[in-house]
Amino acid sequence: MRLARLAYGAVFVVFLPVGLLLWARATSPLVRLPVIYVPEAGAALATLGVLLIAAGIRDMIVLGGGLPMNAFPPPHLVRTRIYRWVRDPIYIGFVLVCAGVSIAAGSPAGLWIVTPVTALACAALVYGYERHDLRRRFGKDALQPPVLSIPPDDDNAASATHRAAVFLWVLIPWVVIFYAVQALGRQAGAFGTMLPFESGWTVLQWTELGYVSTYLFIPVTALLIRTQRDLRRFAVQALIAIVVVSIAWLTIPVVATNRPFIPTSALGRLLALEQAHSNGVAAFPAFHVLWALIAGEAWHGNARSSGRIWWGWIGWLWAAIITVTSVTTSMHTVVEVGAAITLFLPIRHYERTWASIRAMTELIANSWKEWRVGPIRIINHGVWGAAGAGVGLLVAGSAAGPDCLGAVIWMALCSLVCAGLWAQALEGSSKLLRPFGWYGGILGGVVGALTAAAVGCPAAPLLAAFAIAAPWIQIFGRVRCLVQGCCHGGPASPGVGIRYQHRRSRVTQLAHLAGVPVHATPLYSIAGNIVIGVALLRLRVVGTPDSLIVGIYLILAAVARFVEESFRAEPQTPILAGLHSYQWIAFGSLLAGIVCTTIPTAASTPTFVWPDARLVWSAIAMAMLAGFALGVDFPASSRRFSRLAPAD
Repeated sequence: MRLARLAYGAVFVVFLPVGLLLWARATSPLVRLPVIYVPEAGAALATLGVLLIAAGIRDMIVLGGGLPMNAFPPPHLVRTRIYRWVRDPIYIGFVLVCAGVSIAAGSPAGLWIVTPVTALACAALVYGYERHDLRRRFGKDALQPPVLSIPPDDDNAASATHRAAVFLWVLIPWVVIFYAVQALGRQAGAFGTMLPFESGWTVLQWTELGYVSTYLFIPVTALLIRTQRDLRRFAVQALIAIVVVSIAWLTIPVVATNRPFIPTSALGRLLALEQAHSNGVAAFPAFHVLWALIAGEAWHGNARSSGRIWWGWIGWLWAAIITVTSVTTSMHTVVEVGAAITLFLPIRHYERTWASIRAMTELIANSWKEWRVGPIRIINHGVWGAAGAGVGLLVAGSAAGPDCLGAVIWMALCSLVCAGLWAQALEGSSKLLRPFGWYGGILGGVVGALTAAAVGCPAAPLLAAFAIAAPWIQIFGRVRCLVQGCCHGGPASPGVGIRYQHRRSRVTQLAHLAGVPVHATPLYSIAGNIVIGVALLRLRVVGTPDSLIVGIYLILAAVARFVEESFRAEPQTPILAGLHSYQWIAFGSLLAGIVCTTIPTAASTPTFVWPDARLVWSAIAMAMLAGFALGVDFPASSRRFSRLAPAD
């Protein structure tokens, strides 16, 4: 046991830091991103990280009675000293060390690749394993929030520590993200959104006073909100906005187009200075406007809780001034402002938005229909499998180009066959005679690319094309999962879960959870794959090397799958050493992705080829084949691969 503990500790204390350093060094030739070299700031950040790590380890040993090892967890729950203030000081500290060392060394690969991946991996481990493990070992009280947490949803007065937490976990990360996007610079193919009628508008320099007041409005709002419930709404709305807008900034190549003017006053000079210190990115949607609207909503909440209606009027008036001056100063266009207002509407009532999404998901989950034609059964969820195969072939074929169409078709066929063989070996039973597994499909695509390379088609561009298409294939596939009931989640609270009622669903047939709210894990997967898919499309357009595209897909997909799998509860899925088998596979995917990012390949062609007739007809044929495989079966047969669902 002692040897096992030493080996486990060595992995994280020695091999992981050394491995990350080697990874950053090996990936550097492929990363063409800005160098941030500020040794003093990097050293300070790394020092703060080391102090957090040391405090976390010390308290875990002294109070927890053991070392911070998931495989050999301490016997006692620790919620005092540093853990009273933050829940995961060791992980936070480690990410800060990664960022600090990267900045101190001027490593673009370390800052833009290794550090974000490390942060995502830490978050996946926390939310995909540790939270569940703590609840199992110590009960639900183990997840009580620390002091520096977003406040709870109640009408008690917001405390100073709650406000500090909003600054620490919302406002400061937002500033970091904004300047990180600025540091990345303009994307290739960037375009402006100024409409023709705007170009002749005069820049009203004196309105800079209203625009720049945003930097006062937001922090003052966090300090003035009275109740914990209103402060929580402010923080949650802001966090949702930060995630959505950050993705938009990184994937939509919009740059601000400012109307020219000659400064004639102090405010005009301030406006010119602000424009000079911005390279035009981080413009769509206009976060100045979105922040102002979120803050205006918070002032409106203050008015309700205090009975002082004028608070609400002041907040909305201030938000309106910022919105209008975003255009009159030419810092944003009408389109950018309109996008922010449009995005604010679902964010403002995020509970209703989630309830609508959940209701639609539940409707799809209970939409099973089938038709009998002699010994054949046609199931409606096959349409989603067909759509995924067809769209996937279109995307992969467009990315690979017409010269590689035959190889792309071959990869698609290998992927479909291996998906069936994989799941048959892992999950096949008398009740599951024809299951399909995603990782089997990935393996099949790799086999197809390597065999195609043997006859002259380069493997790297084929794998990159397959990686770009994979998220969109899985998005449609997960809708099929909803209807079929596979890949379903475990029990959840009524406000989070969806209920399966249809007797054909695997949730009712195999898991016996009919009518029980369960996590909509296919929906979680769809959301993650939309983000991954859009990111990969953008990477392709800017000419990212093929190996980096493949590696980033494997890494992001692994992180998302590790967390998603922790909420799943299929009885046929094996559990090994406390983790679902697919979580172990996701870990392998993460390592494979890291290796791929170190393989030097030529930059990819920064474009997509418009589908020609051959590609379109091939996609239709592939869709029909996949639709048959995933939607047509023989319910009276007991042979392998004969049934997609149990018969009556």
